[in-house]
Amino acid sequence: MLSIAASSLAFNAPTMSLRVSSRATALSMQAPPTFQDAGDVEAAAAAADKSGEFCYGLPGSIAPFENFDPFNLLDGKTFEQVRTWREAELAHARVGMLAAAGFLVQEKFHPLFSGDGGPAIQQIPQLPVVMWFAITLGIGICEAYRIQVGWSNPNEPEHVFQKLLPTYVPGDIGWDPLGLKPEDPEEFKAMQTKELQNGRLAMIAAAGFLAQEAVSGQTWGTYWGLPDF
Repeated sequence: MLSIAASSLAFNAPTMSLRVSSRATALSMQAPPTFQDAGDVEAAAAAADKSGEFCYGLPGSIAPFENFDPFNLLDGKTFEQVRTWREAELAHARVGMLAAAGFLVQEKFHPLFSGDGGPAIQQIPQLPVVMWFAITLGIGICEAYRIQVGWSNPNEPEHVFQKLLPTYVPGDIGWDPLGLKPEDPEEFKAMQTKELQNGRLAMIAAAGFLAQEAVSGQTWGTYWGLPDF
């Protein structure tokens, strides 16, 4: 949940030099199979920083919480640090959206297994053992692909923990099976902001579901008089 506060929520960062030219030249020679060019994103971030925009002009700040960084966690942070935090926020936001939707439907709709009802934390141990391995394998495959696309090799010289590839734009793994990505850059940025805002709300919602079930020992439906859920 720290990713909500420590990612690209708006902040007033001091102007700093970003060494864009040499990296942007190198990046332009590569063509990653994604929706955005990392060199263009970094160049735009440098321009936004010079003009005094919050959080390097990245998507995610919207009224009524513009410039929201009450603990000054982003004060003085470099673009490299901000993009690492943005990757963490997006990953948690996407999981949060899936989790929040899962809490709403899991007790009523569970086509992959019989389901015994009750709080989610009690259902996992009741699943067939093969499902534990299937779930772990599925998560492992998704994470392995994300790491392969976005993370630098830890054996590289001067590698630091969680260092992203210079060719990678946080959250952009080129996955759009329904073709929803807008062609217009401004519309795409608006869609990115919507994803972040929904993801931030979903993280809070999923945490609320977990807390409610832990305290009451009941699913949200049973607690509110809807036992079918």
